[in-house]
Amino acid sequence: MHPPKLETFDIAAETNVDPKGIVREVEQYRLTESGLYMARPVPGRPQFHYLESWILPGLSLRVNDFWFNPGHERDQDFYLDVVTVTVDGGVWLVKDLYIDLVLKEKQRLDVIDTDELIAAAKLGLITEDEAEHALKTTYAAVDGLAANGYELGRWLSTMELSWRRH
Repeated sequence: MHPPKLETFDIAAETNVDPKGIVREVEQYRLTESGLYMARPVPGRPQFHYLESWILPGLSLRVNDFWFNPGHERDQDFYLDVVTVTVDGGVWLVKDLYIDLVLKEKQRLDVIDTDELIAAAKLGLITEDEAEHALKTTYAAVDGLAANGYELGRWLSTMELSWRRH
């Protein structure tokens, strides 16, 4: 079992430090009232070549759109990480709380990695409060997406979220 993944988003430096500590150059950051948008290439990954993310502190979610390489496509439109977000000036620290939601627009939402959340809580890698927060966040996201026909844009229509969409 691994500790929670931590990722840093430094707006001024235009960098993203991934969970392995690798510093990645960011093509675009955009800060809104709803959260932080990031777009960057993903060199060296056979599965995908580009990543767009919205970090939404008010929802405790990071919404990702992966641009998959041919032959590595997945039956998903968005991948949502349940997270906590700490903001210090222009630096955002995102802590992944294990649970992920895989959205196929207008069709379904799959909740995955709850077993990892439970194991992490049992091992003390996250607090009971963090585990409870992760579950409440998951329930809210499932309810919100289901009530809106599994359409991310419809669910988050009050937020000004835009994507490059490949």
